[in-house]
Amino acid sequence: MQITSQSAMLFLPFVCPLCLYVAWSDMRTMRIPNLAVIALLGVFMVVGLIILPPSEYGWRLTHIVVVLLIGMGLNAGGLVGAGDAKFSAAAAPFVAFGDMRLLMAVFAATLLSAWVTHRIAKYSPIRRAVPDWDSWDRGWDFPMGLALGGTLIIYLALGAIYGT
Repeated sequence: MQITSQSAMLFLPFVCPLCLYVAWSDMRTMRIPNLAVIALLGVFMVVGLIILPPSEYGWRLTHIVVVLLIGMGLNAGGLVGAGDAKFSAAAAPFVAFGDMRLLMAVFAATLLSAWVTHRIAKYSPIRRAVPDWDSWDRGWDFPMGLALGGTLIIYLALGAIYGT
């Protein structure tokens, strides 16, 4: 992995609660709060400035712009929600460019697992515990914050263990 284990370990305690909140909020209301996206970006801006070399920090800031533009295009085409696009852009600088293939594999596995788990929970007694969640009754719409947040947590956890 290209991410250093030190940077992944330092990002993880700040990122994990935000990602869990995003997953919960997206399942509950089918919305990713802007405040959570801003907080995630703020974590990178502050912690990244401290722990990353200046050249790498600057390079990773460009990830935000690229992913946001891609997300805006996907949102305009109706393929993803605006919150998903914004969250992806805020999460982008946490990922080392050399780990992109690994990230795509982690995302694919996390997306599949999250979708299956959400569908199983929808028809299980878990639904009675939280009957008012919007994600239960949205047909094929899926709370992508569950998969996106999970992907970032898993990536950083793998980076903490296997990073350079």
